[in-house]
Amino acid sequence: MELKYVDAHCHLQFDDYDADSDALIARMREESVAGIVVGVDLESSKKALALAEKHEHLYASVGLHPNSVAGEIFNIEEYRKLAENPKVIAIGECGLDYYRPAEVNEEVKHKQREALLAHIELAAELDKPLIIHCRPSKGTPRKIPEDEASRGKMDTYQDLIQILTEAKITYPNVRGAVHFFVGGIAEAQELIALGFTVSFTAVITFARDYDAVIKSVPLTSILSETDAPYVAPEGRRRKRNDPLAVVEVVSKIAEIRGENLDTVRAALLANARLVFGLPVC
Repeated sequence: MELKYVDAHCHLQFDDYDADSDALIARMREESVAGIVVGVDLESSKKALALAEKHEHLYASVGLHPNSVAGEIFNIEEYRKLAENPKVIAIGECGLDYYRPAEVNEEVKHKQREALLAHIELAAELDKPLIIHCRPSKGTPRKIPEDEASRGKMDTYQDLIQILTEAKITYPNVRGAVHFFVGGIAEAQELIALGFTVSFTAVITFARDYDAVIKSVPLTSILSETDAPYVAPEGRRRKRNDPLAVVEVVSKIAEIRGENLDTVRAALLANARLVFGLPVC
């Protein structure tokens, strides 16, 4: 298979695809789209790996989503067993999520942090990248101002950057991707300096909130993703998304940056291969 696109974050193992997953995965192959199927808890991580083992152009990431820490304790031994499989190319989806204040208190934040630290430890041990979820609290405006005095709340990004900065002292090989990036230029620059890429979804096809970030960061630090089944692109909004939409995401990144589409496509493909150690084919 001659690879052209990589959807760096999708959830093809979810029930949303029960009716047509085989046909959709076949279309991905026909259109030269590879996908990283991301787990959000132990069960979905097992399902992600099962799909990846079945299809050459699918890979898996295993982890516990921060919103799932209330219902599951991160069992590093169980996740290690999964992660030792060569088709598991990343650890996560892990991270911090302060979006729902009714559900997020200091105890929850502590659990999220402890789970994130355990993911970091496992990723460092196995020398695999992290896939990080980071969602600020509701006080954060959708429109990200570049004036530092009026940036609003970037609480999760500030906490994440501190955690990663401290972790790099003990685990210098820690690296990875911050998925569905909604921060500003300053946050992107700090994360890139720590060895992380920032990834954009089809939100950029109908919202202009992140154009400045996309224009400002190095092309070598950008990934494209869909977060399917969520956030379908313009023209399919409020419908189920799928990894084929990564083609539209890449096209929009090129348009926003004012750069040649083939150049951007090739660069984002190279970035995904480098971050996740994907084979060249």
